[in-house]
Amino acid sequence: MLVKDVMTTKMKTVRPDSALRDVATLLGFYHISGLPVVAEDGSIAGVISEKDVLRAMYPKIDDAIQMLTSVQFNDLDSEFRDVMDARVSEFMTTHVFTVGPDDQILRAVAVMIAHKIRRIPVVADRKLVGILSIGDVHKAVLKETFDHKLGQSGKKPGLKPRT
Repeated sequence: MLVKDVMTTKMKTVRPDSALRDVATLLGFYHISGLPVVAEDGSIAGVISEKDVLRAMYPKIDDAIQMLTSVQFNDLDSEFRDVMDARVSEFMTTHVFTVGPDDQILRAVAVMIAHKIRRIPVVADRKLVGILSIGDVHKAVLKETFDHKLGQSGKKPGLKPRT
């Protein structure tokens, strides 16, 4: 099975100069955990994830411990607003692992597992052409398994009624 058979081609993207607020909105609204960051020429510039947004929004643990005794919520509120107006380029991951559309799914999965990532941009001629997520792979493998089982038995799998 090839990456192009499973990848998503209608994906949301952001630009490096997009506001972090826009990323947070897209992630929440579309229930996705990360977005490719695309340069004007269509090339992949980076990836920004929920974790990147959360790291930007919340203080480091040392800062949090110090704040336990003297939290200034008004200051935190204005800092939150400042972070939401920051640019994606300040928080995105720029070292991006990619695969090609003609790569085997197994290669893509190996890269994702090795680097502990849940989605990987699909690039052809340096341009973003799709994205492959762990969920896409699970669905494809499940479909292939059912299709194979159906081909052997000639019957559709059915649910047994509850008793």
